[in-house]
Amino acid sequence: MPEKAFCIQKHDRKRRNKEKIFHFIFFLTNAVSILFLAVLLIQIFIDGYKWLDWQFLTSFMSRFPERAGILPSILGTIWIMILTLAISTIVGIGTAVYIENFATKNFFTSIIQTNISNLAGVPSIVYGILGLAVFVRLFELGRSILAGSLTMTLLVLPIIIIASQEAIKTVPENLIHASYALGATKLQTIRKVILPYAMPGILTGTILATSRAVGEAAPLITVGALAYVSFIPFSPLDSFTVLPIQIFNWTSRPQADFQGLAAAGIIVLLAVLLSLNALAIVLRNKYQKRTEGL
Repeated sequence: MPEKAFCIQKHDRKRRNKEKIFHFIFFLTNAVSILFLAVLLIQIFIDGYKWLDWQFLTSFMSRFPERAGILPSILGTIWIMILTLAISTIVGIGTAVYIENFATKNFFTSIIQTNISNLAGVPSIVYGILGLAVFVRLFELGRSILAGSLTMTLLVLPIIIIASQEAIKTVPENLIHASYALGATKLQTIRKVILPYAMPGILTGTILATSRAVGEAAPLITVGALAYVSFIPFSPLDSFTVLPIQIFNWTSRPQADFQGLAAAGIIVLLAVLLSLNALAIVLRNKYQKRTEGL
């Protein structure tokens, strides 16, 4: 027995030592990543803060750095964000509700679920090529905001569907059964019980997916977003540009002043992304308080 206990203690010490080594490796990896990110952000703020003023936010693009602004890019990003959010939310949540509450669990639905999961990992440039072939050429929408929004909808739709499904699965069965016991129909149960309870997770996944779309440039370049826009887009069929494309355009120029403009544009883009993430947290907390009474 003493020998057996000694072997067990020795094995436990080896296991704890291995755990400490792996914890240290993971901590070191995260620390190095955070350090590089902090250095990058500090350098961006140093280069861009002196260009970040009201004139920069309200002016149009120009060949002269001191006159260049980012207003068309901001408005184009807002257009893309609003349309993408509206279309993807309706289609994504509707698809998730259908799969979880109406679709029969069979081989066909399992294939659909597998394809949705696989589409979430497809590179964004593939969606850009699809958008170019379908929305720009087949539907003849041209290089418009609507074509770009539909393309970005394809990009974020699998993420929204998966996030909505996971949120719907968290609804307790006793709430659903109680709703049926009180005489509610299936549609009433979905509208009054399932969706309100799952709304924090749905909104969080939707807004985070939209924030990913805001930072994507490759699909919109493929669709035909312009690098130089000297007008404000007023309708979904107008030409457009977005912040990532404008930043890429400035970074490709050799002049040092345009590098500073690109850094200022990155600061604006980070502000937009952080605002979307903050909105997701606020909405999640708001709906969580509502669902606590269910």
